[in-house]
Amino acid sequence: MRRIGIDVGGTNTDAVLLDGHRVLASVKVPTTADVMTGVVGATRRVLEGDQSPRNGAATAIDAVMLGTTHFTNAVVERANLERIAVIRISLPASASLPPTVDWPADIRHAVDPMIFMVAGGHEYDGRPLVPLDRQAVVEAAHKIGEAGIRSVAINALFSPLTTECEDEAADIVRSIVPEVRITRSNTLGRIGLLERENVAMLNAALQSIGRKTVDAFGQALTEAGIDAPFYLTQNDGTVVMAEIAAQSPVYSFASGPTNSMRGAALLTGLHDAMVADVGGTTTDIGCLINGFPREANNIVEVGGVRTLFRMPDLLPIGLGGGSIVDPENDRIGPRSVGYRITQEALVFGGSTLTATDLAVATGHADIGDRSLLRNLDLALVRHLLARTVTMLEENVDRMKTSPEAVDLIAVGGGAFLIPDKLAGVARVHRVEHADVANAIGAAMAQVSGEVDQVFSGVSRDEALSEAERIANDRAREAGARPESLKTIEVDDIPIAYLPGGARRVRVRVVGDIAPQE
Repeated sequence: MRRIGIDVGGTNTDAVLLDGHRVLASVKVPTTADVMTGVVGATRRVLEGDQSPRNGAATAIDAVMLGTTHFTNAVVERANLERIAVIRISLPASASLPPTVDWPADIRHAVDPMIFMVAGGHEYDGRPLVPLDRQAVVEAAHKIGEAGIRSVAINALFSPLTTECEDEAADIVRSIVPEVRITRSNTLGRIGLLERENVAMLNAALQSIGRKTVDAFGQALTEAGIDAPFYLTQNDGTVVMAEIAAQSPVYSFASGPTNSMRGAALLTGLHDAMVADVGGTTTDIGCLINGFPREANNIVEVGGVRTLFRMPDLLPIGLGGGSIVDPENDRIGPRSVGYRITQEALVFGGSTLTATDLAVATGHADIGDRSLLRNLDLALVRHLLARTVTMLEENVDRMKTSPEAVDLIAVGGGAFLIPDKLAGVARVHRVEHADVANAIGAAMAQVSGEVDQVFSGVSRDEALSEAERIANDRAREAGARPESLKTIEVDDIPIAYLPGGARRVRVRVVGDIAPQE
């Protein structure tokens, strides 16, 4: 199966062409201001670099996988966010903590939500708190339609335990505003009213840009001469059909580092190791478990908004190839020249001292024109590089779960900044194509299905069986080949304070991409 993997980062856009597990061609180009120009250029160049007998046959491409920072950037930059409405079903509880109560003022202003709080929801044991106030939902829907809002988040008290209120409210809203896009919090978040609601609201605010991004990527691939189904990468190391990804853009948060981690696993054959993905601006440190990124089990902030949903456990530090070096203050990063490195770094004829210049000056990298660094004080350069080693050692140690030495896979365009020896690291692994591990991880990704739900009133075996059925169904809907599905993760946690033998069950399955008609 011939696939193209593309990962759009803040500094570079990487692309690879794979036939099975064999890399036929790879390119790394600066990310363009409009992004899509870079995607088209990278795609064309990777096809031109294919020296196999089928070279030039763009129609022979079976699938394209794309990783993008579009959605994360929209939240961080407070740009391209859609005005939304949010219906919280929880009164008389939680009246003192309205939606967006914990949001930074600037993103709250950007989203400008129309807020409705209505009676309903459930207790922690699954009993109704009070009956759903259907008339209040009807009135809210009419106001939403009159305001011209087309994206709505619905959040009900303890909806991961029972989705009844959210489902009914969604049906009411759709009956009055048929063209509305609805995000139900139980499909994204976990128990934790505000954090689950935050995820649903962010998703609702991003659905418009999700649709535009998918359409723009499709147009970019058409311009590059490719007629093949395309997928977007997600933050669990898998992919989903672009049409489905547009409905849940929050699942693309942190997908870039996740792609790199999956690529690192595929390139080395290691399934349990630490990974350091060194880009142009940051280094993302993560941990592989069974070949997939370890998942964060606590609250993760995205653009200052607290969330609790599926996110990889990553530690980003301000060290990258484009990190600006300040010798006077003995500082490296966190500011970076980013995609302008080929214009601003000393080694490329620019005037800004960067981490890449330090590596080239000491012979750790062969990039640009080393003669342009002849005036640098080598003693100072070595001192500054020692600072980067300390940064890496301290932060790798923070991500470890035991004092034992671990294997570390160095990937990314700035992997030359990682030395061969680090305290607490048994071995630093370097592999061919490590600079485009993110694109390789995207190209080789599988399709996943996941469920994280509280079951009560049924036996443990019945709960596990039902959770696996739901996960399999979701994987098939996302484009997985049914016969290839396998369960890779099962968590089963009894909840002692709930009656009826309640337990939280999380199941994740993965499978290969199903051929498109």
